[in-house]
Amino acid sequence: MREFERKRLLERVNREAATVGVDIPDVVEVQGEEVELRDFVFEINRRDTIPSGERDRVNRAKKNLRRERRERLDTIETGEIPYEQGEELADSIVGIDRALNALEQLRSVDLESETQKQTAADRKRWMNFLQQALGHEDSGVGAGRGRGGRGQGSGSGTYGGQS
Repeated sequence: MREFERKRLLERVNREAATVGVDIPDVVEVQGEEVELRDFVFEINRRDTIPSGERDRVNRAKKNLRRERRERLDTIETGEIPYEQGEELADSIVGIDRALNALEQLRSVDLESETQKQTAADRKRWMNFLQQALGHEDSGVGAGRGRGGRGQGSGSGTYGGQS
C-alpha cells in the first residue's frame, strides 16, 4: 500500500461522520472469536435501558470491540498490507464504530434512577435557594417566619438596590 492510500484510509475511519449510513456487520471476528454483532446489538438495543444483569456483558463487548478496532487501525497504520486488505479493514472498523455508537447510546437502569435522584436533589436545592432569597427561612408552605426575621431581607442586600 502506498502512503497516500494509507492516509486516505486513516482519514476515512477517523472522520466524524464515518458511521452515517453504515450498517452494523452481521458477524465480526473479535479476539479470534466470531461474534454475531448485529444480532447482539439489536437484542440489547430493543430495550430502552440495559438491565443490571446485562450491563457486564455489554461493557465486556464494548471493551473487546474497542480493542479489536485499535488492532485493526494499527494494522492499517503500520502493516505492510495490500490496499485491498486495508480497505476491508477500514470497512470493518467503520462497522465496529457503528456498533459501538449504538451500544454507547444505551442507558443503564442504574443511570436512569440516578438521573431521577439528581433531578429531585436539584429541585430541592433550587427551592431552598429561592426560599432563602425571598427571606423565607422555613421550608414549609412558603410563608416562613416573615421577612427579615434574622436581619436578612430588609432591603439592604443584593436585591435591595445596593450599588
